[in-house]
Amino acid sequence: MSNPDPTSAPEQREYDRAKCRVEEKLGFVMHLVAYVVVNAFLVVLNNATSPGYFWAKWPILGWGIGLILHGVGVFIVGENSRLKERLIERELRRNR
Repeated sequence: MSNPDPTSAPEQREYDRAKCRVEEKLGFVMHLVAYVVVNAFLVVLNNATSPGYFWAKWPILGWGIGLILHGVGVFIVGENSRLKERLIERELRRNR
């Protein structure tokens, strides 16, 4: 049996990190699509049931805040991988 290539471990870590970032971004896109579809339905429902009062603004606003926070987590905090890496290293040291 041959020894594994020493460069494969760092490459695997890079692949895993990239895969994780892609999954985070796709998760945000799926969240965004659900937000648009569900809230479009709520606007139609609002107009059909009580056109005098726009109650759909409340779920749009509440869910919108959650969507913004999700986006910040993925695209701002997630992009700052140095902070994330330092926190991971600290957690690993704490668990040892």
